[in-house]
Amino acid sequence: MHSSQAAANVIAVDESGAGQRLDNFLARRLKGVPRSHIYRIVRSGEVRVNGARAEASRKLELEDRVRVPPVFVDAAPPAAPARNYEVLYEDDWLLAVDKPAGIAVHGGSGLSWGLIESLRSARGDRFLELVHRLDRDTSGVLLLARKRSALTALHASLRRREADKRYLALVAGLWQGDAVTVAKSLHRYLTPSGERRVRVVDPGQGQEARSQFRPLQRFAWPDPVWAQRTGVAGLTLVEARIHTGRTHQIRVHLHSLGYPVAGDEKYGLETLNHALAQGEVPPGVGRNPRMFLHAARLAVQHPGDGRELVLQAGWPGADAEWLARLARACAVPAPGAAPRSRRRADASADRAGSLEAPRP
Repeated sequence: MHSSQAAANVIAVDESGAGQRLDNFLARRLKGVPRSHIYRIVRSGEVRVNGARAEASRKLELEDRVRVPPVFVDAAPPAAPARNYEVLYEDDWLLAVDKPAGIAVHGGSGLSWGLIESLRSARGDRFLELVHRLDRDTSGVLLLARKRSALTALHASLRRREADKRYLALVAGLWQGDAVTVAKSLHRYLTPSGERRVRVVDPGQGQEARSQFRPLQRFAWPDPVWAQRTGVAGLTLVEARIHTGRTHQIRVHLHSLGYPVAGDEKYGLETLNHALAQGEVPPGVGRNPRMFLHAARLAVQHPGDGRELVLQAGWPGADAEWLARLARACAVPAPGAAPRSRRRADASADRAGSLEAPRP
């Protein structure tokens, strides 16, 4: 794939494109061009909005003028495999699915396809766009629009911070205290190897980001040897409520508090991640290498009739079972420790086995 000698095309944004992200706008017009190439021409400045450079995430406005460079496609890329996902809600306006961990929401960054492309192949909808995004290794509620008007209305609502977005996270360490609000600005950057990362910066030097966290359940290691192997005294299940939707926001804010998400390869604790992935600690619980972050609840105003739409998804079955085993393992006293009552241990296991998004 390479640029053509033909002149660039300047497109005026009409109502169908207003409110759309620049990368999605280009993907619709550069049929067959991989997302990776679209991001490349945006980063290089070949794409311009009103004569200036723009980020791929920029929301276009009515009458914006987008310069689109000519691109010659050598061969059509392979079509995304048709795939359906568990449907949480569907009507003429919206589609909500339960996204599995390990699936990117869209192609790009070396991926030829993601959830949105595979859904389009499977369903054949005339219009289907992501309302928001989840990290590749995050599971849970993902909302898509089936009408341009629905997408525009929901994007406006998200900008006004009207949506109630709640996640569940299993974090390293035993949470000290109760609920906490984190208001720390975030800055995105690339590592020397080209990997995208985010860090906390001083106010005014990055994007404003606000999160609330509250502990739901603590899993203290009953054996001190486990603490030596993992580097922490146990794990804590927390609820995260985000008021802004920044890249890696929950993961970086939790890391800044000293409680990184278990299984997080970018910001997590390597010794703990290794022990969980190999099933070394806790003994008998089993291996689980996933990043324990789950989009459990999303409440939005329906763009059609204005009613509150509450979407919920529980932990994937295998993870819910793993968490139940974790609760039982942490309820068993270490040798020489004072035994807990069986009723207390059973109650702890029952809570972990039925983890769902807490209702406000």
